[in-house]
Amino acid sequence: MKLAALVSGGKDSIYALYKAQQEHEVKVIIAIKSENPDSYMFHRPNIDLVKLQANALDLPIIFKKTPGEKEKELEDLKKAIIEAKEKYKIDGLVSGALASNYQKSRIERICKEINLKSITPIWHVNPREYMIDLLSKFKVITVKVACDGLKKDSLGKEINLEKIEKLSSKYRFHIAFEGGEAETLVLDAPNFNKKINILDSKTRWDKESQSGEFIIKRAHLEIKKK
Repeated sequence: MKLAALVSGGKDSIYALYKAQQEHEVKVIIAIKSENPDSYMFHRPNIDLVKLQANALDLPIIFKKTPGEKEKELEDLKKAIIEAKEKYKIDGLVSGALASNYQKSRIERICKEINLKSITPIWHVNPREYMIDLLSKFKVITVKVACDGLKKDSLGKEINLEKIEKLSSKYRFHIAFEGGEAETLVLDAPNFNKKINILDSKTRWDKESQSGEFIIKRAHLEIKKK
């Protein structure tokens, strides 16, 4: 089956794309940049780096902006998916839905409306087993944190599963960050022919809310050593 992949740059969407490629042909990446930092649907930190990920994957990209108004942003997503269907003759859409019915149900509704299959390779997988496999193959850094237990020193760093397990047990957050506790960025993956190298960045931290972001100002692709 020919698919488009809805990609945010984070671990779930890139891993879902990777899994889908084992059975299907992914033809194009779709990325939506929301102007609303509190979008219900779309990951926002460092979303522009999806363009580098698409290059690393040797895939074209449909990159669209949305004001990010709740529910209305779905129309912008639908337009991008229709464009992918018309241009790349796709049969379905793969997404990184893990446990969020909000996102999955809305993506499925759009797919049904335009006669596409919704493919969700990691839906309701065991979160610990998922994280073990993910982190054994992918280079993933934390780019946003917003929960008790995750501090400023985790921003911009690779995820350490042992540390995350201890913290999630103590502070009762989802080990794969499904509750919005953190957001991530994939710098390298088995299906990347190049890896992302960060050249310049800054960390923004709010002491009052104990939340922050790792903002990548400049990055480039580097050929992977064989």
